[in-house]
Amino acid sequence: ATAAAFNLYASAEMAEKPHLLFELHGSEQSVAEHAHSFGEICSAVGGEAFQWSSQTEERTALWTLRHNAYYAILASRPGARAIVTDICVPISQLAEAVEETRADIAASPITGPILGHVGDGNFHAILLIDPDNAAEHSAALRLSDRMVDRAMHLGGTATGEHGVGMGKLKFMDQEHGPAWGLMGDLKRQLDPQNILNPGKLVQQN
Repeated sequence: ATAAAFNLYASAEMAEKPHLLFELHGSEQSVAEHAHSFGEICSAVGGEAFQWSSQTEERTALWTLRHNAYYAILASRPGARAIVTDICVPISQLAEAVEETRADIAASPITGPILGHVGDGNFHAILLIDPDNAAEHSAALRLSDRMVDRAMHLGGTATGEHGVGMGKLKFMDQEHGPAWGLMGDLKRQLDPQNILNPGKLVQQN
């Protein structure tokens, strides 16, 4: 779904399959050697159509697509609102987390392209909903909760980048155990009137 959104948004011609973008740094020779090795690894694990380039223009074009991903995905369903959520898991568990999340989204009434920063096990689901449809909103929240439950089960964390806010507050005890209560105690000592970012991150009573 992400590649399809890129194609529609930027008239790109990406195969509508999962893609992995990466950068290599070093001398011209070392980059070429590493790219060759990476291509062999991709082929060995079933990857297709490995391509690489040292041309600045081509590299910039690819990263521009990635940086515009949110807008491309949002444009794929005109009038929709995006609920963006993320989790982070150990890299060894990343494939399982992504595949199970894709299956959950496919079984739901909404679409939710996935993208992420897979080098650190972090990925996002951009869940597209009709802002006037309560059932779709509820479905998106259920999907987000399932992602967090999955991350916990796989030894990960409820969020890699987007923060806890209020939506993931209910998972903090599960993730942090007694340390979460200690964080709340410290917050109340430093902020007895609860005027600093109230209602976020820690227990409120």
